Amino acid sequence: MFDPDYDLFLDIVDTQSISAAARRRGLSTPAVSKRLVRLEQRLGARLLHRTTRRLTLTPAGKDLLDTLSPIRATLAAAEGRIGGRHSLVRGPLRITAPTSFGRMHLVPTLPAFLAAYPEVALSIDLSDEFVDLLEGRHDVAIRIAAQVGPGLIGHRIATSRRVLCAAPAYLDAHGEPQTLAALSRHRLLATDRQLPWRLDGPEGPVTQHGQSFVRTNSSEVVRELAIGGCGIALRSLWDVTQALADGALRRLLPDYTGSEDVGVFAVHAPDPPARVVALVAHLRTRMARNA
Repeated sequence: MFDPDYDLFLDIVDTQSISAAARRRGLSTPAVSKRLVRLEQRLGARLLHRTTRRLTLTPAGKDLLDTLSPIRATLAAAEGRIGGRHSLVRGPLRITAPTSFGRMHLVPTLPAFLAAYPEVALSIDLSDEFVDLLEGRHDVAIRIAAQVGPGLIGHRIATSRRVLCAAPAYLDAHGEPQTLAALSRHRLLATDRQLPWRLDGPEGPVTQHGQSFVRTNSSEVVRELAIGGCGIALRSLWDVTQALADGALRRLLPDYTGSEDVGVFAVHAPDPPARVVALVAHLRTRMARNA
């Protein structure tokens, strides 16, 4: 049996809120907070930094999350097989995901899912446009965001560490910014919904305002324009690690990173069907394995 306090910890991380986890469980917020403190005392380590604005994982909390997520998913899958619920995982499953993340990280996980659940009829929409899940045209959205939106359930399946970067050609032509304030004199590259940038730095959370040098709704366009020397971008490491490694991009202002509030979430409406539950469990296991 999965430890109930571990299960509650995962719900708190999923919802990014003690009160939201309490609502999901039908418990009071003080009761959930007390159980979290009890778990931390039992383990002898703080798992979450708690402020009035947000919850963030400590290194110990991140280690526990990475350990527990695949275990819970494996147990759920085993219970499904043993209890005969595998046969309930069937029917249409419509997924929407950001273009780059979907192509690079979501789609490669799906053959194994389809092999496990051959009666699922999968539909994949890769788009950087915001999709309203409550309209009912999609079952699951992969979102890279700080919040999943009201009326929805979000499961954090991966981190999204973001860095400021630009091509050497751009820096040779325009100079390298040495301070955050200097960014206001540079060409910034972002999708329509990304600016202002919310960053974490030595002084805490900061906001960088500006307008994108080129307007686009595509994160892939932003990456390619940055590599082509058109400006400075704030990009996820999962998107630009290779470009940084081979020198096509250079990291800037290393004391600043994208806000840690932002993560990769699998989002769905309340009371999901079995096929949605199975997909979320699959993604949490695969993303934890590949993190």
